[in-house]
Amino acid sequence: MIFETERLIVRKLILDDLEAFHKLESNPLVLKYATGEVKNFDANEKELKELIFKYEIPKNDFWIYAIERKSNKSFIGTLALVKDGVDDEIGYRFLEKYWGNGYATEICEGLISYCKEIGIPKLIGYVINKNRASEKILKRFNFKSVKHLISEDIQLPETKYELIL
Repeated sequence: MIFETERLIVRKLILDDLEAFHKLESNPLVLKYATGEVKNFDANEKELKELIFKYEIPKNDFWIYAIERKSNKSFIGTLALVKDGVDDEIGYRFLEKYWGNGYATEICEGLISYCKEIGIPKLIGYVINKNRASEKILKRFNFKSVKHLISEDIQLPETKYELIL
């Protein structure tokens, strides 16, 4: 386990997550404001294996973790903590059936606490401007808008947010 919140556990991805990971990464609504690119089962299996392998790399700076519900141990999404140049970037995705349950707010709060504990001085998050739900969450935790740009992958206006811890 990496950290936990009241209802959720953040842990390393495992091969048993493949079916749920594929549902997450092949849903166009989940990826609408992320990569925009759905992948087939084989591509998702390859990606999952690559993400798991990264846990073993010394000085890895690209961490994608599983989010699961404590109540039934079900995989409900992923959490990212990755280096964006010199910054630590956060991100999260949830299976569509778990939207609207406050999990994103809960995981963001837990991640901020975890990052403070391990000594990360600043977090950033990129939000596509049309993604009002994610924007609202970052603003709730006092992330400040620092830059407006066009996303590299899906070519939509986005805002870079920053939180000094």
